[in-house]
Amino acid sequence: MTTLVFGHKSPDTDSTGSPVIWAWYLNEIKGEKAEAVFLGEPNTEAAFVLEKWSCPKPRIVTEFDAGQKVVIVDTNNPAELPANINDLDITAIIDHHKLVGGLETAGPIDITIRPLACTATIMVDLMGDDADKMPDWVKGMVLSCILSDTLEFRSPTTTDVDRALAEKLAGELNLDMAAYASEMFEAKSDVAAFSDAELIRMDSKEYTVGTTALRVSVLETTAPKLILDRKDSLMAAMPAVAAEDGANEVLLFVVDILKEEATLLVPNDTVKQIAEASFGCTVTGDTVVLAGVMSRKKQIMPNLKA
Repeated sequence: MTTLVFGHKSPDTDSTGSPVIWAWYLNEIKGEKAEAVFLGEPNTEAAFVLEKWSCPKPRIVTEFDAGQKVVIVDTNNPAELPANINDLDITAIIDHHKLVGGLETAGPIDITIRPLACTATIMVDLMGDDADKMPDWVKGMVLSCILSDTLEFRSPTTTDVDRALAEKLAGELNLDMAAYASEMFEAKSDVAAFSDAELIRMDSKEYTVGTTALRVSVLETTAPKLILDRKDSLMAAMPAVAAEDGANEVLLFVVDILKEEATLLVPNDTVKQIAEASFGCTVTGDTVVLAGVMSRKKQIMPNLKA
């Protein structure tokens, strides 16, 4: 049986690149039949990266047969995975997020969860000496994942391991890393073709604070004005998105990669209360700027309070 490798829903660059990287490793190095698949359409940056490295876009799969062999990468959260995930034959998990719980397996499996900025970094380490066999397109995918998840080393999630690997790969590829990162971020910032609901869900995770179910969305961009100019329509779309997704509220953070700050949209008193309790700020309008806030994983989610 072919093993399907996938990351979380609403794939960002790491959840786009990591399945492709690990499927290559299983197929070409381990001699195991594997296929990378996506649980949804990749975002604009991830789509750019696939094209840049001439990597055909894997097929999107939303329904899986019970017993299907799978490897889960870049998440261990059942809320971000297929509804019947516990009916699948999970053979491995490779991730860099906190352990959430809720997954069940038929037997012991390989689990690697490390405090690095990027799943692809972990994968290269797991490959050992076989990582030297990566073709340029795989190296390019790994580099892209690292630059995306670290925001070109601006994010507090960045580690020396991530940075050293990125610099090594950029050298081997003879690539100007800063120029390439700028290209990636420009692609990520091109959101004109997306509806308000699509933007809200583009890079989003479910989270509960007390009894309040939240959809915590982050839009990382070098052109925040393009998004903030749409704040009225984005806030108008939030109640319907929350209702459809089983949430009470949407928290939408627009992260300015260059200024290293986040702007939170504040559509109502509930979000205002959450913002002030979580970040020690005073909200006086329908947005609040949070200086230095770049990472949902390290700076947003851990601080959320009702």
